[in-house]
Amino acid sequence: MKDLLTWRRQFPILSKCVYMISNSLGAMPRGVYDELEEFADLWATKGVVAWEDWVPMVQSTAELIASIVNAPKGTMIMHQNVSVLQHVLISCFDFKGKRNKVVYSDLEFPTVHYNWKAREKDGANVVIVKSPDGVHLPTELMLREIDETTLVVPISYVLFRSAFIQDAKAIIKRAHEVGAVVVLDAYQAVGTIPVDVQDLNCDFMVGGSVKWLCGGPGGGYLYVRKDLIGKYEPKSCGWFSHEHPFNFDMDPIKYSPTVMRFMGGSPGVQGLYSTRPGYRIVKKVGVKAIRKRSMKMTARLVERALEQGLVVNTPMDPAVRAGTVSVDFPGAEAACSELIRRKFIVDYRPKAGVRISPHFYNTDDECEAIMDEIAKMRAKARSR
Repeated sequence: MKDLLTWRRQFPILSKCVYMISNSLGAMPRGVYDELEEFADLWATKGVVAWEDWVPMVQSTAELIASIVNAPKGTMIMHQNVSVLQHVLISCFDFKGKRNKVVYSDLEFPTVHYNWKAREKDGANVVIVKSPDGVHLPTELMLREIDETTLVVPISYVLFRSAFIQDAKAIIKRAHEVGAVVVLDAYQAVGTIPVDVQDLNCDFMVGGSVKWLCGGPGGGYLYVRKDLIGKYEPKSCGWFSHEHPFNFDMDPIKYSPTVMRFMGGSPGVQGLYSTRPGYRIVKKVGVKAIRKRSMKMTARLVERALEQGLVVNTPMDPAVRAGTVSVDFPGAEAACSELIRRKFIVDYRPKAGVRISPHFYNTDDECEAIMDEIAKMRAKARSR
């Protein structure tokens, strides 16, 4: 624990508040100041020639995140966000044949649902598996719906409301047995639980940097299994998807043979600069160490919540609980706003409650303090 807490000085906001919302926006590393200054200096001094430095950053930044998720070289690219990446991947699929089924749960992040549901008019048969309790998604319910008519299964590794860890490996295995592929959204997973795309035998993985990876906006990422890169031709594309983008060819697109075919238009390079310090820190700290620390803190938060009689909308089993503890009680939404006013930074989500998300840079005392504060607020509310 002491070794992890030495990193606290690298996150300026930690000296000003109890920051417990890394599942929404991780604390900014101090190194981002220098990175964004470098971006500005290159623009100011090189002008358009700065693209010679910026374009290679799409791959060099991707290699940083690849090293965290054990992705082979040349299988990842950076993009704007997960919504765009879902759209790019969806454009690879044809829903007009008999294999047109899309399977995911009602606990997915809405951007996934919006993108895939919109393709029903193109022939997609969208099947939404319902959670029995709003917290867990039993694996057998997913496996039951994945059959020979299934085309793609777009699921989250960790569910955003409850922090339930899905059995992605079993779901991927079942999808492959029937000839389907899985688009794994690892946004709430990477940086807080170990993720190994090769061990999972993952087809596609999308995610972003602003949560547990402590990066800035504009740092989405995409992994494509090496043997699938040449198989798919995204209709949502751009000049960077071309094999020779700077030829400015007006013939039908000749796709890049590399993962860049999924790139589309010009990269948002300022977002890349803001991701790198967080990636480097997470890699140095090590996700296994982060997970061990997280499990200790979330267990204590759950214990304190149950002592107070709060509704815990998070798995009780630490093996399937990621980095967030969601607690609910009467007046929780207003209490969340008051907690933030008192410098306990959390958030509120409907059907979840107050989401408390300690990261490796948080202390045991901070976990106790936020639960003490909730107890005081509820006691005061009862006395009115």
